[in-house]
Amino acid sequence: MRKIKEMFRSAQSRYGTYSTLLIVIVIAIAVMVNLVAGQMPDKWKNIDLSSNNLYEITEVSRDLLKGLEQEVEIHVLADKSEADERIKTFIDKYAGLSSKISVDWTDPVLHPTVLKEYNAEENSIVVECPDTGKQKQIAFTDIVTYDEMSYYYYGSYQESGFDAEGQLTSAVNYVVNDTSSKIHVTTGHGESALSETISGLMDKSNFTVEELNTVMEGSIPEDCDLLLMYAPTKDISADEKTMISTYMQQGRDAMLILGDTENEMPNLAALMKEYGLETVDGYIADTQRCYQGNAYYIFPELNVSGDMESGIETGMVMLINARGMKQVDAARDTISVTEFMTTSENGYAVTEDSQTQGTYVLGAVAEETVDEKTGRFTVISSYTMIDSYLTDSLPTLENTTLFMNAVTGNFESVSNIAIEPKSLEVTYNTMKYTGVSSLIAVFGIPIAILIYGFVTWLRRRKA
Repeated sequence: MRKIKEMFRSAQSRYGTYSTLLIVIVIAIAVMVNLVAGQMPDKWKNIDLSSNNLYEITEVSRDLLKGLEQEVEIHVLADKSEADERIKTFIDKYAGLSSKISVDWTDPVLHPTVLKEYNAEENSIVVECPDTGKQKQIAFTDIVTYDEMSYYYYGSYQESGFDAEGQLTSAVNYVVNDTSSKIHVTTGHGESALSETISGLMDKSNFTVEELNTVMEGSIPEDCDLLLMYAPTKDISADEKTMISTYMQQGRDAMLILGDTENEMPNLAALMKEYGLETVDGYIADTQRCYQGNAYYIFPELNVSGDMESGIETGMVMLINARGMKQVDAARDTISVTEFMTTSENGYAVTEDSQTQGTYVLGAVAEETVDEKTGRFTVISSYTMIDSYLTDSLPTLENTTLFMNAVTGNFESVSNIAIEPKSLEVTYNTMKYTGVSSLIAVFGIPIAILIYGFVTWLRRRKA
């Protein structure tokens, strides 16, 4: 018995008892933390540890959800146990941001009538607002998108994007609003077609987009909220110039994105000059704000505020082979021009014969108030701002954000809620440059930690 008592009085016994007590305390704390965490709302529990921040929700969506006044119901028509974990996680986190949103899951296999009830497909989401009676369907394949070209190259479909936030925010905005806006895109002058990316963003902002041949129609429809001319390569007629001018003098809105053409376009130039803008000869280069030394790949200086600044974080907008503009006297004193994109003071208008230095306008808005109605004429000097070659190959640019801000700026009750998908492409943490700092990080720090640990162990062992 005495030996047993002496055993418990030894230093090793005391250390062992102390360690055991600490382990019990740590386990008790862990159990309590888990019990408390289990009662927390999903919006606090779901911490985004995914690559590419899949579950990150932008301020655009947060502001929309925070301002909800009507009840919104999200009906998920799928077997929850078999659904994509990413979709389930995102829906829970999204719905947790507003007490006005409710979510229910229904398995169409067990309850087949639900598809007919909502007039929807299996594996889809129906967003509904009982107050407005409007609903919108989102297919799972619109949330997790695939690169179809990968099938031709590799024989299998590869995931390319995760668009849960963009689709849900667009649907919520659609069902709670009674207003709809229509954009007419002109044709018949060699215009370019809007890319799938831009068409998708306009659809997310719930714009109805229709083509309009002003020559054939002879007038601009009354339901046209915005007239968009995208990269025309042929001039408008004198009658069309008068038609568009009359349309804007009624307090209505138009937008012109200049194309790349050598054709003379005096009528279009006259329309621009009426509203205080004139193009200069040649292409614009900028030796100060350019991409990797190519002076024709310009990063414009932005002067944006209010709604035009929404979502602009880096200010990285690029234009290629842009036309330059300058301000001139407008046809009427009631017209005011605001520049929102310019070159630096080291901009150059370059022709075959000359290089003229100056600060050139690359984007501007002319406004005129008539009978308490304000019409806007937005002009952007290069179609490449929204060309898929640029926007899809360099997704970090904010070209599409600024463009959509310019579009929605024509509507009092519409804000830019077009959120682009998050990439699902696999990224690798690779070391491109193995300099001294890289070698220290990879080898030096681990070796130092091992040496410190060995020395500490040796001292304690001798003690």
